[in-house]
Amino acid sequence: MIATGHDSLNTRSTLEAGGKRYAYYSLEKASAALGDVSRLPFSMKVLLENLLRFDDGVTVTRDDLQAMADWLKDRRINREIQYRPARVLMQDFTGVPAVVDLAAMRDAMKALGGDPQKINPLVPVHLVIDHSVMVDEFGTPKAFEDNVALEYARNAERYQFLKWGSQSFDNFKVVPPGTGICHQVNLENLAQTVWTDEDASGETVAYPDTLVGTDSHTTMVNGLGVLGWGVGGIEAEAAMLGQPVSMLIPEVVGFRLDGKLKEGITATDLVLTVTQMLRAKGVVGRFVEFFGPGLDALSLADRATIANMAPEYGATCGFFPIDERTIDYLRLTGRDEDRIALVEAYAKAQGMWRDASAPEPLFTDTLELDMGSVEPSLAGPKRPQDRVRLSEVDELFNAELDATYKKQGGERVAVEGEDFTIGHGDVMIAAITSCTNTSNPSVLIAAGLVARKARALGLTRQPWVKTSLAPGSQVVTEYLDAAGLTEDLNAIGFNLVGYGCTTCIGNSGPLAPAISKSINDNDLVAASVLSGNRNFEGRVSPDCRANYLASPPLVVAYALFGTVTRDITKCAIGQDKDGNDVFLKEIWPSNDEVRALIDAHVSRQMFQSRYADVFHGDDKWRGIAVTGGDTYAWPSASTYIQNPPYFEGMTMTPKPLTDVDGARALALFGDSITTDHISPAGSIKLDSPAGEYLTEHQVPRAEFNSYGARRGNHQVMMRGTFANIRIRNKMLANEHGGVEGGMTRYAPTNETVPIYDAAMQYADDRTPLVVIAGKEYGTGSSRDWAAKGTVLLGVRAVIAESFERIHRSNLVGMGVLPLQFVDGESAASHGLDGSETYSIDGVASIEPRQDVTVKVTRANGEAFDIVARCRIDTYNELEYFRSGGILHYVLRKLAA
Repeated sequence: MIATGHDSLNTRSTLEAGGKRYAYYSLEKASAALGDVSRLPFSMKVLLENLLRFDDGVTVTRDDLQAMADWLKDRRINREIQYRPARVLMQDFTGVPAVVDLAAMRDAMKALGGDPQKINPLVPVHLVIDHSVMVDEFGTPKAFEDNVALEYARNAERYQFLKWGSQSFDNFKVVPPGTGICHQVNLENLAQTVWTDEDASGETVAYPDTLVGTDSHTTMVNGLGVLGWGVGGIEAEAAMLGQPVSMLIPEVVGFRLDGKLKEGITATDLVLTVTQMLRAKGVVGRFVEFFGPGLDALSLADRATIANMAPEYGATCGFFPIDERTIDYLRLTGRDEDRIALVEAYAKAQGMWRDASAPEPLFTDTLELDMGSVEPSLAGPKRPQDRVRLSEVDELFNAELDATYKKQGGERVAVEGEDFTIGHGDVMIAAITSCTNTSNPSVLIAAGLVARKARALGLTRQPWVKTSLAPGSQVVTEYLDAAGLTEDLNAIGFNLVGYGCTTCIGNSGPLAPAISKSINDNDLVAASVLSGNRNFEGRVSPDCRANYLASPPLVVAYALFGTVTRDITKCAIGQDKDGNDVFLKEIWPSNDEVRALIDAHVSRQMFQSRYADVFHGDDKWRGIAVTGGDTYAWPSASTYIQNPPYFEGMTMTPKPLTDVDGARALALFGDSITTDHISPAGSIKLDSPAGEYLTEHQVPRAEFNSYGARRGNHQVMMRGTFANIRIRNKMLANEHGGVEGGMTRYAPTNETVPIYDAAMQYADDRTPLVVIAGKEYGTGSSRDWAAKGTVLLGVRAVIAESFERIHRSNLVGMGVLPLQFVDGESAASHGLDGSETYSIDGVASIEPRQDVTVKVTRANGEAFDIVARCRIDTYNELEYFRSGGILHYVLRKLAA
């Protein structure tokens, strides 16, 4: 997005690169007026440039600019700014509901007497279809072809809708299925590090490439020096339509990296260590920026792996500055030479180039890691930050089995029709999956070499393990083929199943029916090992309760080993052709072996050929026929795409806010309730409210697809809200801390019913609802449906001990009031059990971060007050809340 042209500090300058001339907004000139900004963190320099470019004296003022410079005094400052990213990135799970909202806004604009064409992206929007392919077929040469055919058959309505969007909306492009995962496509092709556009005078303006994305792992591109983070779909839609992102100037934690990784240690081991350290540090709402001499030892792909996991360590972003590694990667991945020259010239002119001889930036706080101390690790069994040393996985799993599930390992059960048995802790799924690792050549080549060495010795996967390889980029297939490793991976069972998120997002597909039956009939605690970034309960597979994150070569090793109940570092991983024990160290590749294959087989030409026509798609995509039009012709019988109810009866004047009076608790949750718990992405149970809805609409069980694929239908999604099979509502307490599944107690009759059914009964009673929760409420994916479903169930407020950044923002954006217990207080400290009624006064006059009083009345009539902090953090957010939500605010503004 180009400048507004006000430029009160007169910072506009010019530079030359690649024989071309560019205008830019100079941080050096800004220093003359604001004070020296040279030691601002690099990520903060990007924010300052953004404010300089949009300095209009209204949304951005001289005081905003001065506050950025004054940040250096205390390295924190409490000020709200209006930030405008250059572009928006989407994937199809979050993108479909976003396009549904835009289409509904066009209908609403028409109803308000406005021009529907005003609902049109003002910045470039890229939507990459990567979340829909499932691992139905695996372990065969036809797995990829069969899964793609199933993907198109299941998602025809969604793909027609997205293709309509790409034709109807300006600045909106769709990357078709089978191309790669959105963050890898962004890293390898879409991102430019320095963006350019023409201003009103026809001059080309250069500025930092920035974005927001409707997926929390948008942060992956921070590894390329591009500032971006995940937001909910509703916030992204507002950004598309010209609204700034309202944010507080962040604190920035500097993470110093020293040394280099030891022999045999992977980037995955490093990122799991970093995630654990930063989660313990506490970086929610903060930027993290990496610095120090250790950056020289990290490839760009390694940096992207660390940046990708920012949502797992809780930060807004994990930023790496531009340096020689950035330039090398831009060249490797086929970027235009003129662009590469501009990136280097611009970064050096702006003081955004990392130079080891220059003074280091100043940070709010710092921590450091000697990379030489990193050990082989997994993370699990339920959270990404719970790193486990590889040698302790068995010991800690067995302890968890005993403590949480009251079970002992060692007991094995038969599988009908098979000649093997399975037991607690057996690895049922071994998946090379997700954006985090599957396009980092160092770990993909290493996985191929583990497969090659195992194959040569006669080893193969255990027969109960479902194996899959789903790269983040088609380039991965190219270099695995070139290195001769595809054949080795296939022989072990890691055949290509698709280019998409697959198992990491819950699209692991079903286990063999007999295996699934044995697990469930015997209440086995089965395991998965995946190279993903998320392992939350109920996410990977309904049959796997223990889920571990691991590097791709360890995923292959666990497929051979078949269990997490024994120490893989000491026990034989299998037997060779002659019956001799084979140990992990015998099949683990050396760093030199990996590097030699990367140098020989990863080339610029691969990226250029694979991305030559990234929006073109295959014959199946090109064969999808759609009809154009400004507004969408909603198919009344569709169970995938429905016109949402958010704008029904909307007028130009918002309805006055009202107090919350006599609310009931819909649910009472503990700590670390994720957006997966609130709005699951995976399979839909037959006997769930969503399953019953689909059955009533003549959808056979085999065609239920997933919650993620049905996010364009609010009827399915509101029924799926709080319906995760592993969510525990403490209102229904038992020895495990709550009954699993989306159930609650309907207070008037004391019945135990599905949460959706209770919410509908309360709606009939005209009873408002609240949700009570513990720490880190809403951690995980940037899932706008976690907030949309909450409001459609009638929830007026969520009271939690703490919120994750994106979900808190999404709640405000949907008109739900987030309230936070004051420090040291909680549901437990107040003795809340969910049987109470709750009233919140003064909602109409509420202010950002104000303390409010929640009046609680117990079932026995005892009344008392709780003081809670309003987590509407900025005045912009308050405007959205008063309007009934961010989309209502934008729509009224455009219609006026």
